Amino acid sequence: MSTSVTAPAPAPAAPPPPRGGLPWAHLLRLLAILFGVVVVLIPVYVLLITSFKGPGDASSARAWALPQDWTFTNWSVAWEALAPSIWRSVQIVVPATIISAMLGCMNGFVLSRWRFPGADLVFTLILFGMFLPYQAVMIPLMQMLLAVNVPSGVPSLVLLHVVFGIPITTLIFRNYFESVPHELIESSKMDGAGMLRTFWHIALPLAIPGFVVVLIWQFTNAWNDFLFAVFFSSPANGPVTLALNNLANGALLANYGVSMAGAVLASLPTLLVYILLSKYFLAGLMQGSVKG
Repeated sequence: MSTSVTAPAPAPAAPPPPRGGLPWAHLLRLLAILFGVVVVLIPVYVLLITSFKGPGDASSARAWALPQDWTFTNWSVAWEALAPSIWRSVQIVVPATIISAMLGCMNGFVLSRWRFPGADLVFTLILFGMFLPYQAVMIPLMQMLLAVNVPSGVPSLVLLHVVFGIPITTLIFRNYFESVPHELIESSKMDGAGMLRTFWHIALPLAIPGFVVVLIWQFTNAWNDFLFAVFFSSPANGPVTLALNNLANGALLANYGVSMAGAVLASLPTLLVYILLSKYFLAGLMQGSVKG
């Protein structure tokens, strides 16, 4: 006589989570983000509305109020005052960013993939340049540039931004190349490719995300630099940060609208770079932070 065994009934499924309303933790997170955005955008709001105010309307008492009469005169005056220095900033930033990025890419590739005696010491010495306070080296830098007859203005600032950009670009590219699979480099060696050929045909095409990170970083730092501009240039041959300072502290001080319009014009290039490349910037940072 066979005995039948009855299978146990399946446990009832858990009820779905109740709908209607966000969890409190999620809601508090959204409120915190919204508060941070508002705090960040308050100065931007004051900056923009003041740039459209006339001399009598732009005052601390009416800082939050909209313009009584909207005017674009401030923008035209600011553009006439800053246009030459904006072009000089482009002449400084573009070559300095590209050259420092290329040198940092080569350094990072060699220090991460082509080990040689003393490589760690060389990397440490390069990184030491990141921790040097700029104020402590201004006088030696000035004496050195005068001794080698480097002209002030664009040539001096390009050279300085390249030199002081090498440590951070080397660090970023070294970390990035550490995430590249070793098999790619080893296979190129087995095929007979040397260091330069491996760099140009294998490493450089793979380093595009790293280049985006470095280019944005270097572009922003060089464009917003003021300390080097004060020491190694003048209002006649300096970048836009120096001209903006002279605009704010000059005869137009009473007209805050012109100063605010000039500040917006001076910040537009870096803002556009971030808007256009922010997605690739974050992707490059995340990819370079993962070690292979």
